[in-house]
Amino acid sequence: MLRLPLCNRRRDRSHVVCSGTHVVLWLACGRGDHSVDATRSIPLPEPGKFWHITDLHLDATYHLTDDPTKVCFSSKGAPAIKAGIYGDFLCDSPYSLIQSAFTKMSQVTPQADFIIWTGDSPPHVAAGELSTDMVIQLMSNMSETIRDHFPRLPVFPALGNHDYWPQDQMPTSTNTIYQAAAKLWAPWLQAEALGTLREGGFYSQLAQPGLRVVSLNTVLYYGPDKATANATDPAGQYQWLQGTLEKAAQNLEKVFIIAHVPVGYLPYAREITAVRQHHNERLVSIFRKYSHVIAGHFYGHTHRDSIMVLLGPEGKPLNSIFVSPAVTPIKSVLEPYSNNPAFRVCFYDPSDFSLLDIWQYYLNLTEANEKQTANWRLEYVMTEAFGLKDLQPHSLLQLTLSFVLPQANSFDKYFSHFLVSYDDSIRCENGCKLSQVCAMVHLDHKAYSECVGGSSASEDSFALL
Repeated sequence: MLRLPLCNRRRDRSHVVCSGTHVVLWLACGRGDHSVDATRSIPLPEPGKFWHITDLHLDATYHLTDDPTKVCFSSKGAPAIKAGIYGDFLCDSPYSLIQSAFTKMSQVTPQADFIIWTGDSPPHVAAGELSTDMVIQLMSNMSETIRDHFPRLPVFPALGNHDYWPQDQMPTSTNTIYQAAAKLWAPWLQAEALGTLREGGFYSQLAQPGLRVVSLNTVLYYGPDKATANATDPAGQYQWLQGTLEKAAQNLEKVFIIAHVPVGYLPYAREITAVRQHHNERLVSIFRKYSHVIAGHFYGHTHRDSIMVLLGPEGKPLNSIFVSPAVTPIKSVLEPYSNNPAFRVCFYDPSDFSLLDIWQYYLNLTEANEKQTANWRLEYVMTEAFGLKDLQPHSLLQLTLSFVLPQANSFDKYFSHFLVSYDDSIRCENGCKLSQVCAMVHLDHKAYSECVGGSSASEDSFALL
């Protein structure tokens, strides 16, 4: 179902015209003999909308050369034999790729209300190839690029695990990186937000009346962060978070949680949380307690496109969680698949800030290099792709439950989106599918472990969903 589209936009399957307070859709659904035409007039308020972009990972060393092992430092010597002007799947993003993404975003009208940017500007290279000054310069380059394309649009950033040197080692108190981030992002953030950003790498700020963005530094809870290994409340962020959510509840505000490293279990692994397991349990507990305040979660880090539903202890759907795929297309030489570059626009109901839809844009990297032009286009509209009314928790829960039905093809479509249309011939079945679906709906250890059945990959475990 297509809901609340951008006005005056043409796509492959719809033509949208806005007139007054009515949206008129001429929609052709399906393919071939199953096409259905519909014309209807729907009185709707203008939806709120914001961009979500993540994991830019600029590799300034990227260049085309006769030696494929020297195309980029981020390939770590692996030959980038299919390198083109917009990148290679063994490399992080060249500036041309990042520039083309923001150019496309700036051309889409009407423009969004704000941008959320969930971290990771530097490339995946050895620690010796970077320094604190270089990380700050890369963060500065990306911040300036965003401002150049959106000089009047509010931006809400979050720090990623690569936005520090050495990577992952975020400290629990003020440091050069936190202070630099506060200086770089001062055009977007107010004094109170900048104060906590300088001290702990996190902040909150009203995006508009009634809607607060809470930007967490979840790198503090990340397994490789040795600086926080023995800390129970790194940088006092838990205490601050609960106080912020409590105050938001008292002020009748809704909250968007944004961060780099997501909560929950990794969908492409087994029994591995994205943050340390005890921190994951604590975050899940806090998010459950304040689920009536939280209108949505938005993360990056994994480079893949995935959803989760935060359930209460009794199985009630509480919050919708979205992990956005990366702009960088990088994979290691041993990985069987990667992702095409992507970004997205999210639609919300301005009356209660509930999520209505996501439009995912992507670049077919192989095609872009062959044609030497960056043809960013719509990959999918989430409600339309899966026949959903909206993106509320109960809707997403029903979607995840449909993935385990016999003969259902909805999961194959979901997994293609997970890889951002990298290769539609790749299938995720049996244990792979079990890991994916269990991670979608079970964020705490007890429920997740029961779902996957310990180390078993048997599909009988789906009975626990």
